[in-house]
Amino acid sequence: MKHAIMVVGAFALLMSGIQSSIAADGKAVYDKKCGGCHNKGMMGAPKLGDKDKWAALAKGGQGPLDEAVAKGKGKMPKQDIPAEDIKAANAYLIKAAQ
Repeated sequence: MKHAIMVVGAFALLMSGIQSSIAADGKAVYDKKCGGCHNKGMMGAPKLGDKDKWAALAKGGQGPLDEAVAKGKGKMPKQDIPAEDIKAANAYLIKAAQ
């Protein structure tokens, strides 16, 4: 029983490491999940690279942006993607606007 618990724990750690490495590419997440609206500014979505809009949005730090994606805000519905992907995509958006 003890051995089984150790195996399950090791597997869980391995899988979390894999998930983190997958989520590291903010551009790929953006291209797949966000670009459809943000590239064109659909429904008022701030466009990729719009320095003024993203500076205002990023003023409070990345945390509120991550929360807005996870819970939805305005016309943007909540996005059902891993938190690591949300963070990576938002970091990419912020950097693209600098």
